[in-house]
Amino acid sequence: MIEFQNVSKVFNSAGKQIEALKDIQLTVERGDIFGVIGFSGAGKSTLIRTVNLLEYPTAGEVLIEGRNLAKLSEKHLREAKKKIGMIFQHFNLLNSKTVFENVAMPLRLGKVKKIEIENRVNQLLRFVGLEDKANSYPDQLSGGQKQRVGIARALVTNPSILLCDEATSALDPQTTKSILDLLKRVNEEYKITILIITHEMEVIKQICNRVAVMEGGRVIESGSVFNIFSNPQTETARNFVHSVIRDEVPESIIHLLEDDKRQSRIYKIDFLGVSSSQPIVSSAAKEFDVEINILFGNITELQGIPFGNLIVEISGSEIEIARAYKYIEAQNVTINEITDKGVTGNGSKQRTDYEGFVGNVVHG
Repeated sequence: MIEFQNVSKVFNSAGKQIEALKDIQLTVERGDIFGVIGFSGAGKSTLIRTVNLLEYPTAGEVLIEGRNLAKLSEKHLREAKKKIGMIFQHFNLLNSKTVFENVAMPLRLGKVKKIEIENRVNQLLRFVGLEDKANSYPDQLSGGQKQRVGIARALVTNPSILLCDEATSALDPQTTKSILDLLKRVNEEYKITILIITHEMEVIKQICNRVAVMEGGRVIESGSVFNIFSNPQTETARNFVHSVIRDEVPESIIHLLEDDKRQSRIYKIDFLGVSSSQPIVSSAAKEFDVEINILFGNITELQGIPFGNLIVEISGSEIEIARAYKYIEAQNVTINEITDKGVTGNGSKQRTDYEGFVGNVVHG
């Protein structure tokens, strides 16, 4: 659907060359809600603007359904751009125009018939829940309502791709959730592929099925949201994941490890899906001559699948602790010991491939 093939972008500023994008290789499949996340200056805004040629790549190609828009004639480029909608962080509405007029503008510029404009705009205002605001002006709207107008305007030309440039960063958390829910409906009901850039991992968690992490103009990690959250490979990705899922060892537990006299071991247990609903820890405590103390726990949901971790202290003889460990290890979870040097050992590795995991659940 959208392919970035060795895309680079260089800006000239005050006699200096700034590489905003460096050899980007990335594919957004049809039907994806694909997120691109990175800190300020990572290159994500430049990346999304190459899709509709607000920025032309210095090198490489951006292909939309197999076509390089940069090689189209002016006429064909105008037609192609109608299939790419875009919504912005600060809405980009005209304060002198009503809600209806703001949404209708792309159609009027395209010289669409008046009756068609009226039908299409009213349909979309109903879809975004603003049919009663058609004659209002942007200054009379809340931030969330303004973004709904922006979404309606982006959809009015019936695009197949929707670009979202930090679409929720100017909104409060409750309004952000409502806008993300609306974007999910856009994806599901209109079958529109969405490419969203953000610096908020919570946005990725709530709406995306795939994600790319950018740093210094490069894509340093990409994959399914489930895989990135459950097993981030880079420090930047881990930092973003930790902003919404706490899985680091708390300082209080580190202090416990400084006591060499303790007759116990501390383990970190990661679990997903069906394993999260099983009484693994309590069963181990009943089955073996050990005491298990839960020191820390966290659980979240990724694309409808529970995912989380526990940090437990297992007390008892070395033999009984080893038996309890083996029992827990066999329950389709990941368990690793925590020492004063951090998390050690390879543990039992559960599947982190989301599609494979769901397939196992469905097929028994």
